[in-house]
Amino acid sequence: MIRVGAVNIDTSHPMGFGEVMERDSRARYVGVYNDSFRDNREVEGFIRRFGLERRCGSLEELAEMCDIGFIHGCDWDDHLRCAMPFIRRGKPVFIDKPLVGNLRDLRAVERLTAQGAVILGASSARYAYEVQEFLAQPEAERGRPVQVFGTAGVDEFNYGIHIAECIGGILGTGAEAVRYMGRGQADSGQYAESYFVRFASGQSAIFNTFTGVWQPFVLTIMTTKTTCHFRLDSNRLYAALVEQICNFMEGKPHRLVPVEALGESVRIMLAAAASRAQGGAEVALADLAEDGPCYDGRAFWRDYAAASGPMYGGYRDGL
Repeated sequence: MIRVGAVNIDTSHPMGFGEVMERDSRARYVGVYNDSFRDNREVEGFIRRFGLERRCGSLEELAEMCDIGFIHGCDWDDHLRCAMPFIRRGKPVFIDKPLVGNLRDLRAVERLTAQGAVILGASSARYAYEVQEFLAQPEAERGRPVQVFGTAGVDEFNYGIHIAECIGGILGTGAEAVRYMGRGQADSGQYAESYFVRFASGQSAIFNTFTGVWQPFVLTIMTTKTTCHFRLDSNRLYAALVEQICNFMEGKPHRLVPVEALGESVRIMLAAAASRAQGGAEVALADLAEDGPCYDGRAFWRDYAAASGPMYGGYRDGL
């Protein structure tokens, strides 16, 4: 049984992952460390729900008692701090999406993996069963992907990174540049934005983010032989990801990609923001700068905390 440590149960993911692990009996949460906005009653509710052994008083204590850490906090600017105790002990760490939100942190993650750290992540959409099923078809039958169109909705980065990673799951790495294409907006203030991604291979992708309402993950893949269209089943996304993590931990064949691939998805999103700031000029991933546009994890955390109701059987006393 794989012993998992949960760090900061901000979102619904710890609950969703925990339910998958219960069904599969390959892994389980054994401890939790929380210094985020969920209050003591919610943490205790999480502990009772999944039968955890204890609540840890430090990240170091949690890292000692588990085989792998799951970083679930929604402040992506805090992910590296939370991951380091596991990395220092030579233990793998899964960082929930978004991996990071700026180039400085991404380069730090890449340096850590170059030094031997095992960092897994990040979006369940990359490993969706629908993506796996498409890739499992012989290329002679389905054709080689030429262009992918994908949609995501709720917000620009926290959800937008899902579709960037999903496109990476289809096309792999090799994105060279991103261009902002424009915005469609409703009277309500809800809006969609479109981006074009150019790959060195000649392949391309277009992705749409939608801010203000949930939208499904939908993919249209034009290949050299046909056009495939499918919607990701959100009820199966957590299971697809947890299965791959368990396979990795058990030494079995898995689909988890290296940090370089996860990092390319982050760079695509950073280049998208930079292109928009430049009025739609194409921005090369290689030209991104640490002082360029980035995504503020702490600001997202504040907004998410303020809007989030009780999730784990308790009630928050406030922030």
